[in-house]
Amino acid sequence: MTTLATPRTARSAPGTAAALTLPAAATLLALMNYCAPAATLADTARGLHAGASAQIWLMSSISLGLAAALLAAGSLADDHGRRRVFVVGAVALAVSSVACALAPNAAVFIAGRVAQGAASAALLVTGLGIIGASFAAGPRRARATGMWGAMVGLGIALGPVAAAGLTAAGGWRLWYWATVAASAVLAAAASRALTESRAERPRGVDVPGLATMSLGVAALVAAITWGRAGWTAPGVLALFAAAAVLLSAFVLVESRRREPMVDLALFRRPAFLLSVTGALVTGLAVIGVMTYLATMMSLVMGLSPIAAALVLAIWSGLSFLVALQAHRLPARLPVRRLLAAGFALAGVSELALAGLAPDAHWWRLAPGLAAAGVASGLTNAMLARLAVESVPADRASMGAGANNTARYIGASLGVAIVGAIATGSGHDAASLAHGTNVAMVVSAVTALGYAVLALVIRDRARAS
Repeated sequence: MTTLATPRTARSAPGTAAALTLPAAATLLALMNYCAPAATLADTARGLHAGASAQIWLMSSISLGLAAALLAAGSLADDHGRRRVFVVGAVALAVSSVACALAPNAAVFIAGRVAQGAASAALLVTGLGIIGASFAAGPRRARATGMWGAMVGLGIALGPVAAAGLTAAGGWRLWYWATVAASAVLAAAASRALTESRAERPRGVDVPGLATMSLGVAALVAAITWGRAGWTAPGVLALFAAAAVLLSAFVLVESRRREPMVDLALFRRPAFLLSVTGALVTGLAVIGVMTYLATMMSLVMGLSPIAAALVLAIWSGLSFLVALQAHRLPARLPVRRLLAAGFALAGVSELALAGLAPDAHWWRLAPGLAAAGVASGLTNAMLARLAVESVPADRASMGAGANNTARYIGASLGVAIVGAIATGSGHDAASLAHGTNVAMVVSAVTALGYAVLALVIRDRARAS
């Protein structure tokens, strides 16, 4: 395993307070911004005169920028400096948020959200990479990655509530002006307080790999998003075909390069395989169904958007608290066993949530949401730790990029699948409740199946 080019950073000397607090703050901001439209969609769509098809993109366009840029940002950060890419990401988030705040129509707003996604990708992967470079493996890194994972849950909890509150106070555009201010502060603080770190031996820009991966992932996420309006549309099928060709080309290119952007041999490491597949299943089986739950609480149970966001905060708030304390778990417990336990609990919690009904009270969902929060907190903390510990030391940002790319591809697929199941029986309250309950069961089976797979991967690792 190679060493970092910045020994001072690797020894956790000066700057480690900033190396934890600034990535944590960036992750909190990125996730809050990611989730903000969930509570303001109606106002945003009305202000931009967006129709039903455009509203799908208002909600999902940020995922396109995120998924397409995560791996590229991670590789660039490892080679050219994690602090540098972090600051560029914060500045880009401020600029793209100005575009969203000033957008005169849906097309400009959607373009701004795609750019926000790319900027958020730079913050997420470099932030986790900075943590990996600043804290040696052991209890301090476990605490730091747990803090990073906790910010995912806290951002999901606070984003819709904060956006809804600002919308009530001054309109939906106010959230994006607040994001401009927060991003500018983050960029200024990072440029002054963070210590630069990069790979000891830069691999150079892998242009073919960068192009095929970014374009392939973008085509896949665009096809999934557009497909929610009709899976057999020629444009959707063309995007799926383009994604298949480009991603196949990426694998071929990387397998032949001496210095690939992503070393495909890493997939033979059980820890890396767990990191990537676990993140993918998190998106599929957890984020997908939870993204829809707040909307279904409004449509089926009649809760206001703010009330639904507050009920959902039982899940995301507990996720924050559990991830924050995950480093206190005994060090002798293998990470893959904890990951399997987290997914098993996620499956059980989703089965408990499969009782949505028009006459149900919100407290009927509270036990399932609480269990789901514990599960998400545990899995977020373990996946963050795996993302930096499953790759060579000087490729921490690339590991974070692979992990988060899988998460957001899985989330895009999960939202599309859950949406198709939830609305497949009709759009009245009873039909939506039935469809959402079926989606909960499908998600639960997926989570429970992955819990078993995680144990199988563990057993194979021991055998090898």
